[in-house]
Amino acid sequence: MKKIAYVILTAAMLQMSCNSNFLDLPPLGTISDAQLNTPENVEKLIIAAYSSLGNDHYTVPNALWPYGDLRSGDAYKGGAGPSDIGDFHFFETFVYNLPANGLADRKWFVQYVAISRVNNALRRLNAMREAEFPLKQIRQAELRFLRGHFFFDLKILFKHIPYFDETATVEDINGISNDMPNDELWNAIAEDFQFAAAHLPETQLQVGRANKVQAKAYLAKVRLYQAYEQDDQHRVVHINQNRLNEVVQLVDDVIASKKYALADDFAEPFLWEYENGPESVFEIQRSRDDNSPQGGKVDFSAMLNNPMNPEFGCCWFHIPSQNLVNAFQTDAAGLPLLNALNNNDLTNVQELRSRYIDPRLNHTVAFPGTPWKYDHKYIYQNNWTRAPNIYGYFSSLKENVSPDCDCFVKLPPFMSSSKNTILIRYADVLLWKAEALIELGRHQEARPIINQIRNRAAQSTARLTQPSGSLIGNYHVSGYDAGVWTQDFARQALRMERRLELAMEGHRFFDLVRWGVAAEYLNAYFEVEKGKREYLREARFQKSKDEYLPIPQQQMNWSKNLYKQNTGW
Repeated sequence: MKKIAYVILTAAMLQMSCNSNFLDLPPLGTISDAQLNTPENVEKLIIAAYSSLGNDHYTVPNALWPYGDLRSGDAYKGGAGPSDIGDFHFFETFVYNLPANGLADRKWFVQYVAISRVNNALRRLNAMREAEFPLKQIRQAELRFLRGHFFFDLKILFKHIPYFDETATVEDINGISNDMPNDELWNAIAEDFQFAAAHLPETQLQVGRANKVQAKAYLAKVRLYQAYEQDDQHRVVHINQNRLNEVVQLVDDVIASKKYALADDFAEPFLWEYENGPESVFEIQRSRDDNSPQGGKVDFSAMLNNPMNPEFGCCWFHIPSQNLVNAFQTDAAGLPLLNALNNNDLTNVQELRSRYIDPRLNHTVAFPGTPWKYDHKYIYQNNWTRAPNIYGYFSSLKENVSPDCDCFVKLPPFMSSSKNTILIRYADVLLWKAEALIELGRHQEARPIINQIRNRAAQSTARLTQPSGSLIGNYHVSGYDAGVWTQDFARQALRMERRLELAMEGHRFFDLVRWGVAAEYLNAYFEVEKGKREYLREARFQKSKDEYLPIPQQQMNWSKNLYKQNTGW
């Protein structure tokens, strides 16, 4: 809306200030609103709604790493220093984050642009007869799946958001506040996925279109978050057992479909050659050389996250934290060091060989002296970093590629790839079920699920070799025995497993908030980490405030203060 207003204002000013008729050119082509209401054009509007998944920017990514990793203690911002995209630094350190943070405002804006596309397509589709658009109900379900996704991201970022569907007029939207009760808002988002699950086919002919099983999985995610009921201070005051049982049933449906499975090797979901593989439940479809702007829907979300070697050259953001790296150490039994991970920092390739470690570390974090993305031609070096005196010497691997990949794309001065971005993995879905079972007191049923994932990790070492053929690290991962598996221990193990399995994928902060432990966890993290990273010396998390981003000041102004600011801001 702001952009439209600017265009109108500019046009008016030109008309008043210039009498020359060189601007009076006939339009090359026009299309009326009514002309959009054809099956062919509505199908194009649906594709435009899908394209919003890939319409991201390196400062406003649709992969949630700035919001889920930087704010969780799993990652440092990186780049040239704290002032390099300083709004991300404010996300990470919390203390100077403000409602005027421009990148939070942009994230809000692009999510609602996507929702607007969905609602526009739905409004036109709803008015059509099935005789003229036989796929009407399936396409409605696809659009509602997309709308549910865009609203879900807004919900976990901002908590209190204005909600509206395709029936809302511009006047309606101007009068809608963000004060819908929390549980009611979750239900509104869930209804889109329920409709999608009821009306989508299990398999679509075109890769990338939403299907029934994806919708059930996403509905399980919504119900899991909804189960942890929060008060107005963002404190978890109750865990809804009915919602947890719904999560278990929905995940069981996903499992029973046999549509998805764990990949044989942990590496595969993060390699271009395996995109849309068995573990990928929902991913952003990237592309190159497709005649769209900038040559394709390449991965702008990861555009800043490449190292500084000549093959890449920029910009070294999203750096794994020392705390995260330490978490991948295991004991002599092959189990995580749940309460002692910071006793000894894991910093170099020699220590990878002298200690027990989880193989997922070397799939997730680049260490100096180890191959970059399994490619023995490229050995990651200290000088591939940008500001090691601030952020250390690690780099993030999962979202990155080898420069020899056919997917690699240079967009000077940056570079990226057409590798898809996974938003939901099957391993994540399995861990939702394990979490629900533990909170239901059925923790013994959760143990085989967690052990299944740990067993896959233990078997994922074939690609983790040096050019000599030797393994990079001393890998040792085992499953949990029944004897230690109390509910409290199972909860602790589950939360660690989610961290190890999903590290650097943008989930961690939202897990901490869902569990109601963000303040205690992050302030303890800062207390240790600020002794290693000087830039964190002022960082602190304020309980009952920092669990959510503030409603952006620009949006408060636009609503004429109809919106209510989040607690603590």
